[in-house]
Amino acid sequence: MWTADDQEMDAQDFASLLDLYDNSFRNITEGEVVKGTVLSVSASAVIVDVGFKSEGMIPLDEFLDENGEVIVQPGDTVDVLLERTEDRDGHIVLSREKAEKMKIWDEVEKAFADRKVVIGRVIERIKGGLAVDIGVRAFLPGSQIDVRPVRNLDALKGQELRMRVIKVNKKRGNIVLSRKVLLEEENAEKKKHTLETLAEGKVMRGVVKNITDYGAFIDLGGIDGLLHITDMSWGRVQHPSELFKVNDEVEVIVLKFDPENERVSLGHKQLTTDPWSDVVERYPVTARVTGRVVSLTDYGAFIELEPGVEGLIHVSEMSWSKRVKHPSKILNVGDSVEAMVLGVDPSARRISLGLKQVETNPWHELTDKYPVGTKIKGKVRNLTEFGAFVEVEDGIDGLIHISDMSWSKRLKHPSEMLKKGDVVEAMVLNIDAENQRLSLGLKQLAADVWDDFFGRVQVGDIVEGKVVRMTSFGAFVELAEGIEGLIHVSEFDADSGQEKVELVVEQAYPMKVIKLSPSERKVGLSIRALKDDNYRADWGQYISEAASTGGATLGDHFKQQG
Repeated sequence: MWTADDQEMDAQDFASLLDLYDNSFRNITEGEVVKGTVLSVSASAVIVDVGFKSEGMIPLDEFLDENGEVIVQPGDTVDVLLERTEDRDGHIVLSREKAEKMKIWDEVEKAFADRKVVIGRVIERIKGGLAVDIGVRAFLPGSQIDVRPVRNLDALKGQELRMRVIKVNKKRGNIVLSRKVLLEEENAEKKKHTLETLAEGKVMRGVVKNITDYGAFIDLGGIDGLLHITDMSWGRVQHPSELFKVNDEVEVIVLKFDPENERVSLGHKQLTTDPWSDVVERYPVTARVTGRVVSLTDYGAFIELEPGVEGLIHVSEMSWSKRVKHPSKILNVGDSVEAMVLGVDPSARRISLGLKQVETNPWHELTDKYPVGTKIKGKVRNLTEFGAFVEVEDGIDGLIHISDMSWSKRLKHPSEMLKKGDVVEAMVLNIDAENQRLSLGLKQLAADVWDDFFGRVQVGDIVEGKVVRMTSFGAFVELAEGIEGLIHVSEFDADSGQEKVELVVEQAYPMKVIKLSPSERKVGLSIRALKDDNYRADWGQYISEAASTGGATLGDHFKQQG
């Protein structure tokens, strides 16, 4: 039986036990991060005991990794944030995600205070810079990304960067980062060490930081050196990007170092032997070589024989017969060609090459194909004041000089005999293979009227000729077609006492041949000599008549002759 005292005692004990139970729970408040124990894991939630009156239920999503795998199991201890002590169902409201962020904010504030390095992944490009995930979203201004301006911010997306917190405001959720500050500090340390060891002639390794049209800047460790395009390779380099890319690691040699201005000139090709040092031995004159056309100019083509060694085929050395106006008519950039070494000048870094020399010179075959005296046919390709060029075969022209066009006609211009495009027959007069000259004659195919004239006429013969032009020294007389002679002024008239002769152009006169020069094709004529002969003949006749009659006078004789 329970007595009244027992009942009163039990009531007191129960109250004591209830107070003891209440006091046994942890004294936690809303907004506090506490440690809890995972009781169970279901398909949608994780039950966590934080030592309060009731357990908390946290969505399973807060306990999944990047691959969607659950990262906790019953018995694990986790940090959670107590958002509310009781919801409408009587459960406490917990959040692991918010607890993690609270911890991160604490770490960020500590990193800011202690100037510690934080690591974050670039999420996206935003106005003014980049959004970076360091556990919470933070802002990296564009001016704080690198020591140099970065043009392509999108290229940094997904990259992990080392930065320093330069501003933090937990209430506003604002975090500002700087990578530039960290790089400057690191570069200062590297630069100090680099400057202590830097010296001309030293071989160093560096990283390509920037590429320009004229070269590449190489980071040697806190200090940049310029690798000029001319010092990159012994070979031809159109642009530095052909050999290097940003972030490439490259070995260089210090060519020049100015400590005062901290300027460094670097070389890369100097790490290898200059290929021009023994070109004379490797490319002797008359040797046949193969190379690639790398450039064309108005005067020739540059051929790369090997990296760093180029030779020039002058336009005049491209063909024996063709008139090459521009190298592009024969070669194209990229063509592989065979050529002959004509000359080597290592000091000037020049090699002269010939393209036509690897082929047979067609001019050397002309003598056998067209011996002197051979009749050939060809088309008149061009006319000049001194003659006509006739195409004998493809690329080979012969010259018919104006003096070899006609035996008889005095030509002022070749166009009086020939026209461009005419097909003519001519005779080979001479071949000069070395100077690539072929002389042709047109008149040589016809009989020489002079030979015929000199065969028929002798000194002392009386001939008739027509005056064709008068000069101060005499008169030119046409004796036959193509044959002219000269009456010198001294041969116009007889001695004083004779009748004076006035010669008229286009008038024919009898005259005497007083000189013949077949080698010079010249004929000397005289009217005076003809008159003197007539006078002597008349005087002789007069003497004979006077002797027979005994009374005739000289006047009577000339009256009879008249």
